Amino acid sequence: MARLLHIESSPRKTRSASLEVAQAFVETYRQAHPNASIDTLDLWQTPLPEFDGAALDAKYAGLSGAPLTEAQREAWDAIRALARPLHEADTLLLSVPLWNFSIPYKLKHFIDAVSQKDVLFSFDDTGFGGLLRGKRAVVVYARGLDYSAQSITPAERFDFQKPFIEAWLRFVGIDDVETVIVEKTLFGSEVDAAARREACATAEALARIRP
Repeated sequence: MARLLHIESSPRKTRSASLEVAQAFVETYRQAHPNASIDTLDLWQTPLPEFDGAALDAKYAGLSGAPLTEAQREAWDAIRALARPLHEADTLLLSVPLWNFSIPYKLKHFIDAVSQKDVLFSFDDTGFGGLLRGKRAVVVYARGLDYSAQSITPAERFDFQKPFIEAWLRFVGIDDVETVIVEKTLFGSEVDAAARREACATAEALARIRP
């Protein structure tokens, strides 16, 4: 059975452009693939562990091959549990608003916590290897302004949202990445509505392709 995991990173549930477009993907995916499992990881409702103390000590113990203490093992088990849904899913759907030219701090916290050796990547004398190989990712990016190469402003140079997410996905082994961008959401109601409609249509088309 195919499994879809939607990772929500916007706290703005009723007006979020990224969430609206992602939900269009989810609804179409549900209709197109009725036997698939769909799960949601709302990062604003999920306790995210602090990566300090025992967790940080566990990281460096693991890197050096030292045995973990009980406290370190408990901290590392929490990290593995947080990452488990990523391993269990076949498709990852990320809805990502632009915050200060980058991503919401909750999403950055999640990525920092789970991006660990033998959790999402391997490391040996040959280099790094992602542990999420063979998965598909669909990423919905929402921006208030026009960050495209065709923009008449220099906004494209300040886009640290899409490059960061796609570099992280490649690092953990996901090369099959599809993108939906909804932008100009601050340009007024008509422009905002048109941008959302276009992005929803793109998301719905991607949802029909395969489970």
